[in-house]
Amino acid sequence: MHKPSSLRWRLLWNLALLLVVLMLASGLSAYWNGREAADTAYDRTLLASARTIAAGVSQRDGTLSADVPYVALDTFAYDSAGRIFYLVNDINQKLISGYENLPPPPPGTPRTDDYPALARFYNAQYQGQNVRVVSLLKPVSEPNMNGMAEIRVAETDEARVSMARSLAADTLLRLGMLAIGALLMVWFAVSAALRPLERLRTAVEERQSDDLRPLPLVEVQHELWPLVRALNHFTERLREQFERQAQFIADAAHELRTPLAALKARLELGLRSSEPGTWHSTLETAAQGTDRLTHLANQLLSLARVENGARAIAEGGAQLLDLSQLARELGMAMAPLAHARGVALALEAAEPVWLRGEPTLLNELLSNLVDNALAHTPPGGNVILRVTAPAVLEVEDDGPGIPLEERDRVFERFYRRNQQVAGSGLGLAIVGEICRAHLAQISLHDGEQAGLKVRVSFIAG
Repeated sequence: MHKPSSLRWRLLWNLALLLVVLMLASGLSAYWNGREAADTAYDRTLLASARTIAAGVSQRDGTLSADVPYVALDTFAYDSAGRIFYLVNDINQKLISGYENLPPPPPGTPRTDDYPALARFYNAQYQGQNVRVVSLLKPVSEPNMNGMAEIRVAETDEARVSMARSLAADTLLRLGMLAIGALLMVWFAVSAALRPLERLRTAVEERQSDDLRPLPLVEVQHELWPLVRALNHFTERLREQFERQAQFIADAAHELRTPLAALKARLELGLRSSEPGTWHSTLETAAQGTDRLTHLANQLLSLARVENGARAIAEGGAQLLDLSQLARELGMAMAPLAHARGVALALEAAEPVWLRGEPTLLNELLSNLVDNALAHTPPGGNVILRVTAPAVLEVEDDGPGIPLEERDRVFERFYRRNQQVAGSGLGLAIVGEICRAHLAQISLHDGEQAGLKVRVSFIAG
């Protein structure tokens, strides 16, 4: 299992990656901006040198000559780390001074609009080096000569690259310092923001195992309130579950203690007797008591199954079922019991009725309703199992019924209004739990003739 990553480190890592990308983008932008600034600054110097050289071009004996002063090339002496090249062509593009083969302007090179001169700037290669070149045209108008002389001055780009790199490095240094500061601020800010969570964790760890009080909301940020509320809601449900389990265990212990004590007393009484008839009677009574205890244990297990089934329904485990088919199968299974008790069991379910539910729980509901109706119906009576649309189940009997003032209590666990009738007092309690799990409504009504009618309304599938 992988160790969970730290929220603080994850946030810092993501922020650091973002800052690195921004620094690289800013560094590249600063470099190209530096190149543009360097070109602007050094182009002015190139043009000044070209103009100085152009001032020394003159006509002598029908030809052009160039007197290149040292100051024309000395302009770069204090701020250039590269080399300087120049070329002077006459009106016929013949070299009259300077370096041969200095690259001419590429075709289509526009004239600069930044300076009042017939000049063009361009980049080229010369003697294996990158150079920046200016081509300046000087008009020549003499009686025997008329045209344009050209002066080219080139400089290697070491100074420009150095200036651009310096600007980029300075930008990266400033951004790096800013990034480190930002990361430190985020570290302290996140640490401060997580401090309430640390206090919350400490408060939870210091609690006793049975302390299920809600967590306080006043010591956490507003954004953490939903989390604390969810924890409190979960704790509340857990507390209610523990309380139900504790109450159930107490009720079950109480219900089991009495029949077990009676069974033990009956067996001890039988053991004191030497009459075989007494032994036989004791065994019969013990067998009946064992049957009641077995029925009670089965009902308790049914309650446990109801809780598991309810959890399965809440997690999306419900199935599409035909309630009429379930009632038909249950009626056939309960028919022998009804016949043995002398009760007529009838089924009224003409068409399929579909709903979404858990089949085991629905069979348990049908079984408990029918068994409860058979237990309270005298011999010769009738029990009707009825299924109608959209999704309604009814079980009607001819028994004594239940008074209105007691109809709410019969769904309580271990409640028995007639102690003469065998049972554990859990049947209708189980039915009520199953109805809650299926979001169904259960209600008790008077029967059409006599007795009781139990109606369960499901949500149709």
